[in-house]
Amino acid sequence: MDETARQAARQWTLAQPAVSAFVTSMVRDFRDRDDVLQDIAVAVIESYASYDPAHPFVAWAIGVARNQVGIYLRSRRRDRLVFDDDTAACLAVAIDEVAKEKSLQLDFLQDCLGGLEGRAQRLFELRYQRDMKPAAIADRVGMTANSVAKALQRVRDQLRECVQRKSLEAGVQ
Repeated sequence: MDETARQAARQWTLAQPAVSAFVTSMVRDFRDRDDVLQDIAVAVIESYASYDPAHPFVAWAIGVARNQVGIYLRSRRRDRLVFDDDTAACLAVAIDEVAKEKSLQLDFLQDCLGGLEGRAQRLFELRYQRDMKPAAIADRVGMTANSVAKALQRVRDQLRECVQRKSLEAGVQ
């Protein structure tokens, strides 16, 4: 696999949740949805050479998805439960915006995680990076399982408040 194909695959992996959300909003039948999403993946990889890295990849991939969904919808024109082109365009824009906001929130979460210290950082690492249950964490750190669960709830609350604060500061909803 050459470097261009690797880069295309990386970009697609990051964009796929947003593209999938767009497709889900447009294609009601789950079997058709999977087929359309596969067609989009192929189209994205095949047309990756035309992607301009100066622009966001997710928006470009949603543009490719709009074309593929349009092909699907035209083939289903008799079905009364499909959206027109204007609605599809509006959904594409909305999903791209949501994807940008979620991406920013993940960046904020990373910043907030960096602010965890001491026991909070240790508990978070054991629970979410090592996937340990509260009872196993309790044995490791000398606490009860109930106190570990409560401490983890406080850590999650702290992280949620931090992300919300950073979102408000940045003007992200």
